[in-house]
Amino acid sequence: MERILITGASGFIGSHLISEALALDYEVWAAVRKDSDRRRLTAQGVHLLEVDYFDEDQLFGALSSVAPLEEGAPQWHYVIHNAGITKTAHPEEFAEVNAEHTRRLLGALSRLPQSPLRFVLMSSLSSYGAVAGATEPLRATHPQEPHTLYGRSKCLAEHYTERSGLPFTILLPTGVYGPGDKDYLMALQGVARGINAMSGCQTQYLTFVYGGDVARAALFVLTREEARGERYVVADGATYTDLEFGRMVQRLLGRKHVLHIRIPLPLVRLTCSMGSLSARLTGRVSPLNRDKYPILAQRNWRCDPSPLFALGFRPSMTLEQGLEATIADARERGLL
Repeated sequence: MERILITGASGFIGSHLISEALALDYEVWAAVRKDSDRRRLTAQGVHLLEVDYFDEDQLFGALSSVAPLEEGAPQWHYVIHNAGITKTAHPEEFAEVNAEHTRRLLGALSRLPQSPLRFVLMSSLSSYGAVAGATEPLRATHPQEPHTLYGRSKCLAEHYTERSGLPFTILLPTGVYGPGDKDYLMALQGVARGINAMSGCQTQYLTFVYGGDVARAALFVLTREEARGERYVVADGATYTDLEFGRMVQRLLGRKHVLHIRIPLPLVRLTCSMGSLSARLTGRVSPLNRDKYPILAQRNWRCDPSPLFALGFRPSMTLEQGLEATIADARERGLL
């Protein structure tokens, strides 16, 4: 048996990572903060490691406190670093949480007697920005020019990972959806109420990946030597327009009449600015904020997952199948 440590295990993607790792018979550990909700993880039989990402020495002490499974083995065979934030009321937190926490974790791991066999960083397509041409898919080989604070923080985390000296693989998921996700749930709820609000007057090209498939991709690359030192776009391989997405949701929800409306980008920008102001005043994070605006404004989110497919990975869900599962889960929980 081999041991795996997963950070960000309490979140949307993290829950899929935990389930996938348990199914593959790893000894699964979750790095948890002092204030993390541990009930689900404990019920699943996951081992817990309390960490403080603000303190590298504490991280090293926590990582060192767990004995190897057998003599001569590393204390941690594999680490999947999934912890981070995608939105915040305080924009300066992006760099601290997404980048500096990664740096300290890498530093602590590097101080262990034996390094992990692989460190997988869960990054994001947002670390690239709008670098692809108008009709060109974004590839992992493109230069990176992130245009959001979130994207810059993920780009910096990638830089720290590449310079750490640890054997690594970087994953770059596109739009991740599925049961438990809150961002795409808002879009589903809008269509359920009869309105599909699309950002911008020009067509937006979208790509998606099911949350469970992101987890499968992470566990897939973990043990493949050819993935060492590489980065991979993670997507289901299909591209949809924003209108096609809205109409698919409409059909799956069984809504006969839905108003598909395009919101001019200046109005989207104003709404995002108001969301950021409200978050500053109330401390409540808004899904529409200044840092989100460039993502909503970007017209081309095409991407190329073929290098990952060439390794033998295939997503288990098409967008339609994944949305069906997401809608069924939301209805069961009374959210639709």
